[in-house]
Amino acid sequence: MSKIALLMFFPLAIILTACTSRIGVNEYSVSGTGQVNRALRGTILSVRAVNVESENGAGTLIGGAAGGVAGSTIGKGSTANILGAIGGAVIGGIVGDAAQGALSSQTAYEYVIQLDNGSLVTLTQGTDVVLHPGQKCIVIYGNPSRIVPYNGI
Repeated sequence: MSKIALLMFFPLAIILTACTSRIGVNEYSVSGTGQVNRALRGTILSVRAVNVESENGAGTLIGGAAGGVAGSTIGKGSTANILGAIGGAVIGGIVGDAAQGALSSQTAYEYVIQLDNGSLVTLTQGTDVVLHPGQKCIVIYGNPSRIVPYNGI
């Protein structure tokens, strides 16, 4: 791997990892604290593992920009520099998109819940708290919504 490729990849990996939203039940943003949310009791009907991918496109943009800059140093003369920049931007965008997918993919669980009022709802959340079919829970409506275990009456 060339020095230019290494110089492009490591900052890209750091930036993309930093851009990934954490989706765990126990993760709160500052704006999500101090708010009253509606909560309903229910029972978990089914659980399945899913993959959650980032949708921000930062990898393609950052990789394309870095590839364009690196590619512009190829060759001698303005035509070679322009063609190198275009080729570098295309290749950098492809590499950046692949890196973002690899670095920002997270495992989560999709839950189907029967609320005590008879309604069915689904919610996908991180793997830090795992619930099982038949388990009582509370669905907390908010941004983001959450499902937490319920051991009450």
